[in-house]
Amino acid sequence: MLNPKGKIYLIPSIISENTELHFVVPEVLQIISHINYYLVENIRTSRRYISKLMKLLPEKDRKPIESLNFEIVDKNTTEEQISELIAPVINGTNCGILSESGCPGIADPGSEVIKKGHMIGIKIIPIPGPSSIFLALMASGMNGQNFIFHGYLPIEKKILSKKIKQLESNAVVHNQTQIFIETPYRNQKMMDALLHSGNPETLLCIATDITGANENIVTQSISRWRKQKISLPKLPAVFLIYS
Repeated sequence: MLNPKGKIYLIPSIISENTELHFVVPEVLQIISHINYYLVENIRTSRRYISKLMKLLPEKDRKPIESLNFEIVDKNTTEEQISELIAPVINGTNCGILSESGCPGIADPGSEVIKKGHMIGIKIIPIPGPSSIFLALMASGMNGQNFIFHGYLPIEKKILSKKIKQLESNAVVHNQTQIFIETPYRNQKMMDALLHSGNPETLLCIATDITGANENIVTQSISRWRKQKISLPKLPAVFLIYS
């Protein structure tokens, strides 16, 4: 008789350092107590995260981190490699997918493994956890019925300016919140571009260090932003615009 297939658990990561006690639900701890196989975006940070979670378990349920198998799934992972990585699950091994930050499958390459799992009949189990994208949208006061996430915008100034105007147009035409992110060290350049190219009446929300000690979420018109001296910290940020 064939072994039943394993399950794929989508395990959320914290999005700000040292917030495990506040944002990790008990179900996550129950799951890691019996999983030995993880597909992750970054092995070093994932091992560190799982090690911290293990310390929250009763001693009898903890696993030595050296006994766990971590394999990389990132933007460079091919479909053939995904098939190889998912083979243990087909043969009955339960698997945990970890994003580098927040929820697996949302702005995360783990979505390709999840898609493959559905195609071959593997049960996918999402676990609740923080997502900077959705937390920013919740706190922005913008349209939560119709929104779109663009990931990173272009870097080149002229192309970026054109893209910002296009997003403003989309926000008006589709009554749709436009969401995007930027690498923390480029936050200020993104802010400068938005203030330079944006329509004064466009609403702009900047959400930095969500769930962290320096969390700051502010929504106001670009005209009001322009009246202030803005210096964004080099911390993870989500940008949202709505017209």
